[in-house]
Amino acid sequence: MGHRNLVSADDTLIKTQCHNAEDPKACIQCVKSDPQSQSADKVGIAAIVITCISNKVVTLESNMTVLASSVHDKKLKLVLQDCQKEFSDAKTNLTTAMDRLKNKDYDQTNYLVNHALQKEFYCKNNVGDLQYTLPTTVLNDMTLYEKLSEAAMRIIDRFLW
Repeated sequence: MGHRNLVSADDTLIKTQCHNAEDPKACIQCVKSDPQSQSADKVGIAAIVITCISNKVVTLESNMTVLASSVHDKKLKLVLQDCQKEFSDAKTNLTTAMDRLKNKDYDQTNYLVNHALQKEFYCKNNVGDLQYTLPTTVLNDMTLYEKLSEAAMRIIDRFLW
């Protein structure tokens, strides 16, 4: 077995990578939730945050499907179905972002994470335009999605310096 030179993602490295986020606590919690964080370098930490965002977008996509099937207002149903599609597209953006990150194309990684985030804003605005209040759990997931997307972009921005 060959020796692998891994930079350990101790608490200091995780805190350093997450400290510029608007909500460092959410970033740190995400990273520490992944067992691979113990052996991750700074790019690995960014990948873990993107994985957290991807997991959250799967939940949001599913939530929109359930909500769309349970409402009777036709306009709202269409908006929620559109949100589901937007989150599906965001999932694709995040999968591609992970590939770009692995290929050290950090500008493109951030572009794709931001593009996925814009889809969430689009959904939130369209639902708000109809004066519909999403369930608290969905709103909390959307807020965390925003916080983690912002954290990922800030972490990756520092790779460009």
